[in-house]
Amino acid sequence: MCQARTWLEEEVRVTSNVVGTGEHIVFVLHGWFGSGGAWGNLIPHLDAERFTYVFPDYRGYGSRRDEPGEHTIAEAAADVLALADQRGAERFSLVGHSMGGSVMQWVYADAPERVRALVGVSPVPASGVPFDDETWQLFSGAPGDSAKRRAIIDFTTGGRHPDAWLDGMVLHSEENSDREAFAEYLEAWAHTDFSERVIGAEVPIKVFVGEHDPALGEQTMLATFAQWYPKLELEVLPDAGHYAADEVPVTLANAIEVFLDQH
Repeated sequence: MCQARTWLEEEVRVTSNVVGTGEHIVFVLHGWFGSGGAWGNLIPHLDAERFTYVFPDYRGYGSRRDEPGEHTIAEAAADVLALADQRGAERFSLVGHSMGGSVMQWVYADAPERVRALVGVSPVPASGVPFDDETWQLFSGAPGDSAKRRAIIDFTTGGRHPDAWLDGMVLHSEENSDREAFAEYLEAWAHTDFSERVIGAEVPIKVFVGEHDPALGEQTMLATFAQWYPKLELEVLPDAGHYAADEVPVTLANAIEVFLDQH
């Protein structure tokens, strides 16, 4: 499989890793613990001839770690649309992991005529995520505490992975996110509710969840995405938790492209 890879520098300082030269453009949006560079395990299994995959960073992450911003879902979505404009991408699909699932839905709400299809990977619903007090203390303490970041990753993958894997995930998160931005994005994805903007949306959408994800699993998707999107397809990945791109990259890459090929 041939892959073309370049680095794109945007006037709005949105830098993106670009993989592929295909007609179907796909913006791949990372989660709270990720970055545009966090998709490395998935990339070797993508079809770079049929698709062009664009992996942007949000403000405060990766190549944009030092760039100031409001760190809201609306701002992240606006930057994706600005990047699409600069690439000349009038129509495109979106893949969003976790927090990126919220961002991709906001992009759709702002520009529905431009979106071919949506793919959520353990996506945050457009209603945000409710927390009990104990869990909020864990998550809100994560920006300044490596052990809490590690505990969150371990919990959301079912306590199934070795120490080295967990430590690597924490290291990537800490090295690729500004601490203040990381804290502000938590408030954004947890407490932003724009579900009324997507209710009844006719966009083709598929959501993948991990069997071992206790938070954003099948029941959460049935209570949220299934209520808003009439065309929703939902698939449970049996060997994954919250980080399917790292846990089952071959399975996920193939499943994403099978769906996107239909649109």
